[in-house]
Amino acid sequence: MEFYDVINARRTVRDFQDDTIDMEVINRIIESGMKAPTNDHMRDWHFIVVKDKDVVEKLIKKIPKKVSEKRLDFIIKSWNLNDECQQRMYSDAIPKQYQMLVDASCVLIPLFKQKRDLLKPKDLAALNAFASIWCCIENIFLAITAEKYAYALRVPLGGEQEYVKSILKFPEEYVMPCYIAIGKPKDDAVYNEQKKYVVLNRIHLNEW
Repeated sequence: MEFYDVINARRTVRDFQDDTIDMEVINRIIESGMKAPTNDHMRDWHFIVVKDKDVVEKLIKKIPKKVSEKRLDFIIKSWNLNDECQQRMYSDAIPKQYQMLVDASCVLIPLFKQKRDLLKPKDLAALNAFASIWCCIENIFLAITAEKYAYALRVPLGGEQEYVKSILKFPEEYVMPCYIAIGKPKDDAVYNEQKKYVVLNRIHLNEW
């Protein structure tokens, strides 16, 4: 696919077929992530690829399997999601957090080394490693799209980070920014329409 075709085709998908993915494809996807810029030029990133369904189910044990309509409505209201586009996206996303990971062909866990307390940064520079891993993850998203696969992500909540660390046994100094589900989308997969905007309204020349 051409570069701008990949950019335009990239979407989060949470409905996956019962399918497999070859390690050669996963390796290419991760290698694309490793080409991203990094704060210290060391690219101290590691990736755990989980294809075993039993391990996946154990990994996501802390994620609720189902979310009631009442709970969903409460979350949307408590998060002040007043925009219709936001409401549609979260109404689709929140109930699928468990199923999208268990149905995916694999779950990819990216890891980065964090030298300081991520949640108590003394300045923006303390977040450089965190910012860099998201550059890597965006490259991964684009590579997944170019390979004609789909993805979904979940940021760990509450005690999920420590629980996943206990299962996968990655070193204490590494942090997991998200789970990435990778697979082939179902024929009837939901593709939520992105918020519409006019790019010229977001561009400011020389000053706001």
